[in-house]
Amino acid sequence: MPEIVKPMDIENRSFQIITELLGDRVLDAENELVVKRVIHTTADFDYADNLCFSPRAVERGIAALRAGCDIVTDTQMARAGINKTVLGRLGGEVRCFMSDPDVAAEAKERGITRAMVSMERAAALEKPCIFAIGNAPTALFTLFDLVMAGRLSPALIVGAPVGFVNVVESKEQIMTAEVPYIVARGRKGGSNVAAAICNAMLYQIAR
Repeated sequence: MPEIVKPMDIENRSFQIITELLGDRVLDAENELVVKRVIHTTADFDYADNLCFSPRAVERGIAALRAGCDIVTDTQMARAGINKTVLGRLGGEVRCFMSDPDVAAEAKERGITRAMVSMERAAALEKPCIFAIGNAPTALFTLFDLVMAGRLSPALIVGAPVGFVNVVESKEQIMTAEVPYIVARGRKGGSNVAAAICNAMLYQIAR
């Protein structure tokens, strides 16, 4: 017979199981809830090793969210997955330029990806931003170039594109920029992972 768990207790029980399955593995206290939220989202314990954090990345991300920063995503899926209610109470919003007709038109005219144009648009925003990238390595490459050119100072970059072409390279490169980052190293990632990382920080504020 399946274990009977009340709907409100399912998430708590899931996190208990994750902790049990991690066994003797000790996670860094600052990063623990982020790692466990990603494992909860994916059921993939590889993220206990794959997630890389710059010093005080989670602390800086939470501070930026408390201050009302926006979150910029590279997919509508990631945008949909981020808790906009909590973010809104803090004064922030989730932005995604990928579906804007003028972004598509400019990308076609210049022969580049919509993700690249979207990051350029985001760099022009006046508010500080967290960038949650779960799909497009070209977004990470563009963010790196913008940072190196002095055109962007992100509050945090979440680098979690998934796939095979330029994915690993984009993640390794962004970790060389002098910006706060949380990166899902290797080929794994996705919009759900990027959203989960953002939510893990938001929920630490909301609890």
